Amino acid sequence: STAQKAEKSNIESECIGQDKDVTRCDVVELYHGGQYDLYRYHRFQDVRLVFAPEKAIAFFGGDPDNFNFPRYDLDLSLLRAYENGKPAVVKDYFPFSKSGAEAGELTFVTGHPGSTQRQLTVSQLETLRDVALPSRLFRSAEARGMLNQYAATGGEAARVSQEDRFGIENSYKALYGELQALLDPAVFNGKRAEEAALRSYAKAHPKVLGTGGNPWDEIESAQKIYRTIETRFLQLEGPRNNPRAFWTDEFRIARMLVRGAAERAKPNNMRLREYTDAAQPSLKQVLFSPAPISPEYQKLTLAFSLTKMRESLGADDPTVKSVLGKDSPTALAAKLVDGTKLADVAVRKQLWEGGQAAIDASTDPMILLAKKVDEEGRNLRKRYEDEVDAVENKNAERIAKLRFAKYGTGAYPDATFTLRLSYGEVKGWTTAKGVTVPPFTDFGGAFDRATGADPFALPDSWLSAKDRLNLGQRFDFVTTNDIIGGNSGSPMTNQKGEVVGLIFDGNIESLGGAFYYDEKVNRAVAVHSGAILEALDKIYGAKAIVRELAGQ
Repeated sequence: STAQKAEKSNIESECIGQDKDVTRCDVVELYHGGQYDLYRYHRFQDVRLVFAPEKAIAFFGGDPDNFNFPRYDLDLSLLRAYENGKPAVVKDYFPFSKSGAEAGELTFVTGHPGSTQRQLTVSQLETLRDVALPSRLFRSAEARGMLNQYAATGGEAARVSQEDRFGIENSYKALYGELQALLDPAVFNGKRAEEAALRSYAKAHPKVLGTGGNPWDEIESAQKIYRTIETRFLQLEGPRNNPRAFWTDEFRIARMLVRGAAERAKPNNMRLREYTDAAQPSLKQVLFSPAPISPEYQKLTLAFSLTKMRESLGADDPTVKSVLGKDSPTALAAKLVDGTKLADVAVRKQLWEGGQAAIDASTDPMILLAKKVDEEGRNLRKRYEDEVDAVENKNAERIAKLRFAKYGTGAYPDATFTLRLSYGEVKGWTTAKGVTVPPFTDFGGAFDRATGADPFALPDSWLSAKDRLNLGQRFDFVTTNDIIGGNSGSPMTNQKGEVVGLIFDGNIESLGGAFYYDEKVNRAVAVHSGAILEALDKIYGAKAIVRELAGQ
């Protein structure tokens, strides 16, 4: 509700106090409203790159090996946090292990898993299976084809599109895995049985559920509303300031500027969440990023998304006609990108600092476009938040109380991008086809797997260092730790608190982990700590970093 959002904003602001530059506070909803926790973070604003390997070894095997095992990837980067221009002094940390973990050893992962949907109702899972996931898969497939075709035109095109291509390929594979899980009758039957057990418990314990209608029925009604507004909502508003219709960095910047001016004029507790005082440091990092913006690439993605908007909403839709006018998507994209000045950070700062007066006076075409679709976007967002999100949250909280009463904290809450501790062990598995997969790979296996052609081409640094390497050194390994997207980069430690690996992926079976966890086949994939030290020392000659990691 609006009152809850205001209260959360007040609590977060009070928690931050006067330390806005180094403190971040978030009120986190767990168990779908069954529990609320206040998370307080120390923020490092100055973080610098120390080491990163070549893409060829960081992503060795490319998309064919993604979400698979065996793997041979040195997928890591090392960063150093600074405060007051000097390396930060951190009292508590995990020491680095040279030997790494052994088979059967207990392992822990601390990280920030993104999102899971293990406690959704059957009607919510049906919406994912029948509407949301197919829609995202179709769009991702089209976007992947478009970007691959563009990348094939030359080196610069491949470079500027690389991040999006990787993101879309990764997302497509993950979404496909999730859809396959929901299409599995055994999975869905299990979810129906879980819900039936809770419904029976609710009938037997009406006081736990409290007053109000049947929460599962109310969520199902909200799902019907969402299905009617989903296409328009995603095209013109979208989650996280990311409307599908306007795929371009410059529109995203324009919307942040337009909404930022309007929202900052309101009391903090009445603003959209992404413009509150607590959120502004992160927002400004994105808004004022000096990262270069390729105009040709912006034209490509914007023309694609405008075309999809017209297909989705229809050529006669009033908003489509208002946005496109007499132009084709390609022509309008060119006009907008050629005419905007928002690639210039100085222009963005001037508009941000000038507030509403500067936005009102601006003739920048991206600003004008953002203003043109702002009201409808806000209305769609409000309807989604009031008629779908709020209904789901309210009733999910009631169901969570039931789950608490029946199971306690025996089932941990869905992931929320907040800190979690997962435990597991180093262990291989047997696939559905009866193939036994050992828990470790080694350096020698990477050279055996190399073909010399992308994506199985080892970098020259590795080829020239082969004779110096211990080819029996363990490279990547798998554990039963329960992780999900967002855990990449998480340290894996042993029972002594030593870093034995770095999470970078899961196996293909782990993609169903969005909805359930199966210890028999769900595996986390990590780089071995010994492999990191071996590569830094014998391939990259980074002996000072090795000594630092070793605590010398």
